[in-house]
Amino acid sequence: MKPFGYVRAASIGEAVRAAAGQPEARFLGGGTNLVDLMKLGVETPQLLIDVTRLPLDRIEELPDGGLRIGAMVRNSELAAAAPVRDRYPVLSQALLAGASGQLRNTATTGGNLLQRTRCLYFQDTSKPCNKREPGTGCPARDGAHRDLAVLGHSEHCVATQPSDMAVALAALDATVHLHGPDGERTVAAAEFHRLPGDKPEQDSVIGAGELVTSVQLPPASPGMRSRYRKARDRASFAFALVSVGAVLEVRDGVVRHAALAFGGLAHRPWRARAAEKVLYGAPATEDTFARAADAELAAARPLRDNGFKVPLARNLAVGVLADLADRAARS
Repeated sequence: MKPFGYVRAASIGEAVRAAAGQPEARFLGGGTNLVDLMKLGVETPQLLIDVTRLPLDRIEELPDGGLRIGAMVRNSELAAAAPVRDRYPVLSQALLAGASGQLRNTATTGGNLLQRTRCLYFQDTSKPCNKREPGTGCPARDGAHRDLAVLGHSEHCVATQPSDMAVALAALDATVHLHGPDGERTVAAAEFHRLPGDKPEQDSVIGAGELVTSVQLPPASPGMRSRYRKARDRASFAFALVSVGAVLEVRDGVVRHAALAFGGLAHRPWRARAAEKVLYGAPATEDTFARAADAELAAARPLRDNGFKVPLARNLAVGVLADLADRAARS
């Protein structure tokens, strides 16, 4: 462990000011990912800014029927919150699929969004990695990549974003609220993480010194149904090989609204826009769902050992959408 400074921020402004001009500063919430990476030598911050005492630990009902979720809300609290379970089950299910109970009791909403890839080469400082040290190469492309990306990857990086919660937020059209040196701004959850391109070291669009303060969910319509499903190598405490977050509204057997996001396939939660175009206004049938999944996954570029992810993603998507349509028909 390398020496580092420590500051406990008393306000959002103090936290942001402490990070200003400190490119190696990191905000500390639950620490379930950051501290692990510090132990591995992957993260070597010069300054930790403790934000656990900031008033960002509430789930608030909004006048329009939406929800505001503070960045310090613990994953276990968020998964169990009645408004989330009742109106946004995809989010509750994603959180419960994400980790052990002990980790959910510690991990925060903001930290969950900012967790970094579990690529073996990124976590092993004896190996080259463009994400950790730009310009050193991506050995995963020809090495161990079974768990890695089939969509949106580049020659510089094939890592995947591991957050289950972020997949659900992308499907829900959530927005992420940030506070930084230049003030406040919002980013769509589906656009918060970025594809690697030629800058794989940049996981997200968050700027230097910016702090995630909250996530906002839009109102849930009365006919909206949602679900999260995750395929993994073992029954619990494993990251997704593929996951699907889906939101569906069906009236009179026709899809009136659809939002679909994949996890485990790309450097960010993959919002399936091509699939959604097929779904809108189409009959809510398995044939429609299969055509939608095929339209999205046509862009997949699997590597030597991860081509199985494409049919797995297709089957998961079709199954989840069919289940939601069946529930709509029976209501």
